Amino acid sequence: MATRKPAPPAFACTECGWTTSKWVGRCGECQQWGTVQEQAAKTGILRQISPLTPGADRAARPITQITTAETPRRTSGVAEFDRVLGGGIVPGAAILLSGEPGVGKSTLLLEVAAQAARGGRRVLYASAEESQAQVRLRAERTGALHDELYLASETDLATILGHIDEVQPGLVIVDSVQTVASSLSDGAAGQPSQVREVAATLIRVAKERHLPVIIVGHVTKDGQVAGPRVLEHLVDVVCHFEGDRQTALRFIRALKNRFGPTDEVGCFEMTGDGIAEVPDPSGLFLGQGSTEPGTCVAIAMEGRRALPVEVQALTVETAAPNPRRVVSGLDSARVAMVLAILEKRGRVPTSKLDVYVSTVGGVRFTEPAADLAIAIAVAGSIQQFSVPRTIAAVGELSLAGEVRAVTQAAQRRSEAARLGYEQVIDERSASLKAALDDVRSRSRSAHPAPKRRKPEIDDVPPF
Repeated sequence: MATRKPAPPAFACTECGWTTSKWVGRCGECQQWGTVQEQAAKTGILRQISPLTPGADRAARPITQITTAETPRRTSGVAEFDRVLGGGIVPGAAILLSGEPGVGKSTLLLEVAAQAARGGRRVLYASAEESQAQVRLRAERTGALHDELYLASETDLATILGHIDEVQPGLVIVDSVQTVASSLSDGAAGQPSQVREVAATLIRVAKERHLPVIIVGHVTKDGQVAGPRVLEHLVDVVCHFEGDRQTALRFIRALKNRFGPTDEVGCFEMTGDGIAEVPDPSGLFLGQGSTEPGTCVAIAMEGRRALPVEVQALTVETAAPNPRRVVSGLDSARVAMVLAILEKRGRVPTSKLDVYVSTVGGVRFTEPAADLAIAIAVAGSIQQFSVPRTIAAVGELSLAGEVRAVTQAAQRRSEAARLGYEQVIDERSASLKAALDDVRSRSRSAHPAPKRRKPEIDDVPPF
């Protein structure tokens, strides 16, 4: 079979349009020099694909004629989950939920499924990792039993689509996308081609039927979603469920959201009966009201939610040449920097002391707003002054000893006022030394020294 030879490149004059099959220096028509240039070769796409005329419902319209009415949302029944999604689940939305193994993704989604079923929607929960009996046992423990909640244990995509046609649900949950395989793609389940095919099919079903779909995604050892990066581009919402195994507190945050903000955070607590919402986690990270020296309250920001966090410090004299620096819940590098600033700019010696700094409740507080609270707590432990329970501290420390403003300062102060803190030590103190002097003076006023009684005649000891 003879192969077709490629067509020779075409040359044309930019002035008069004269064409030739080979390059010449002067145009054969207008006789001008240097105007003959090579033309781009035709790709032939138009001969292979015939243009289609879109229907009236899909015709392109001026952007000014497109309505901006918000797509109606439906609550999932879990208020903290709705907060992260921007107010509820949008029909036809594809939501990807990722998280470390054992953090509670399946428990959270089973609670979402049960609450949605109680709200009058039929839910299909397709578990590709557990059997129906295993899911039923967890549902009994967490109280997530309802007649409108349908379970399916399938690893084949076509079978899951058949369940969708048969059940006709209002919400579909697939746990997880890395364990489902499609016959249209080669390779085992979890490979990039399989993950891409499964996700693309589920998203297409969601868009065509206005059916919200929640997909569970595994993560790698680096914390990234396993599989191709295109998976995060295809879905509408990417949520990450995180938490420390040493504590029962869990946070869910949106990394991508086409229907709402990405700075909202939902707070949950793992209990023996499942997962419980924590609508106001303000009291989780505070102590029991102790007035011992070495404590200070700071206002942290988790998304757009302000949380009070108590920072505790303990200092012990040591004869070791290298004093210990033990940090829990804070950035160890920032704590070391704050100790250096405290000794150089605040005139508080720390180089010969073992310093232990921690947060209450196991919360991670690594933003620069914790600098001032760390410095006040350490200084209070060394100089034996206690911070009144009506004072909170928020501020970033510079190497020059200045107290700098932090992001969302107004929201932090308003949250502190709502929780009963009468004063917030912040950038208005200008310097670390002024902030420490302010706290010391208020500590003395809050705990005045007892008045000394004048000695009477009978109290004078005999000679």
